[in-house]
Amino acid sequence: MAIKKEDVLKALEGVLYFPKHDNVVSLNMVRDIRVEGKKVSFALFFPERDERNENTVRQSCISAVVNNVDLDADVSVEIRYPADPLARIKYIVAIASGKGGVGKSTVAVNLAVALSKKGFRTGILDADIYGPSIPLMFDLVDAKPAVHEEGGQQWIKPLEKYGIKVLSIGFFVDPSQALIWRGPMASNALKQLLNETDWGELDYLVIDLPPGTGDIHLTLAQDFKVSGIAIVTTPQEVALADARKALSMFNQEKIRIPVLGLIENMSYFTPAELPDHKYYIFGREGGKKLAETAGVPLLGEIPLVQGICDSGDKGMPISLDDASPVTKAFMELAANVDREIRK
Repeated sequence: MAIKKEDVLKALEGVLYFPKHDNVVSLNMVRDIRVEGKKVSFALFFPERDERNENTVRQSCISAVVNNVDLDADVSVEIRYPADPLARIKYIVAIASGKGGVGKSTVAVNLAVALSKKGFRTGILDADIYGPSIPLMFDLVDAKPAVHEEGGQQWIKPLEKYGIKVLSIGFFVDPSQALIWRGPMASNALKQLLNETDWGELDYLVIDLPPGTGDIHLTLAQDFKVSGIAIVTTPQEVALADARKALSMFNQEKIRIPVLGLIENMSYFTPAELPDHKYYIFGREGGKKLAETAGVPLLGEIPLVQGICDSGDKGMPISLDDASPVTKAFMELAANVDREIRK
């Protein structure tokens, strides 16, 4: 009796992949079934490397087809894994902060724009899972990324704005609802956004991390090769204290992401009508002193001006405006980041 693909699939429904608590057919792990007489071949697609289970599952699949379809079946199974979408990215730069409210996302967005203006192929990933703000800052609040299939896998296609590839968890959730996820769920979301996105060829991928030091930071450090991290702070001591903790975290042996340096945001206030005046309303040179103590570069000092807030709310990052004096600060920041990462 001829072997049918339907019979093969039916038999494979009895093979469980225990880490996912379901059978290999329901999990869409069985791909490219071919039947030629008594010869049966197919691929087993694992969502990630799993050397401990892959051979057991493979042998179980062969036994299931032989025992339930045809005792004379000649079964061959190819093990597949997702292609590495990060392999074509030269540098991954994470932007972190010890606490919220220091303008980390604003700095990340304008850094990405500045890098792009310098001619680098740039992408940005909003990994601030609980408070994604990148969609608003790029005027992409209602946008939804497309998904396409290639090589038997579904790939997310990042949106493009201002010549930058943009992806955020905010594209997939209701912006009016709070995201109530435990740490493992948030970490898995980060893995999906990185591993299941077709980033293409990039010089820089800027990752906007959540504030603080938690699960997302650990997942990024332990599961991905990050080229370097920059920590955003303001000059005031309450922010500097948390920036010290962030520096300490990323210098720990188990994490060890190269710290590119500190970025001092809101360094001074410059009114639009008095562009040459500087008012140090949050203190002076706090970031510089911390950088010297920690032995890391001060990558940039970003002034506090009304235009940064207005442009972000409108979805047009201020560093797009060549006439703005703040643009110069972000272009210098981009040059310093590029210099440090190439050392």
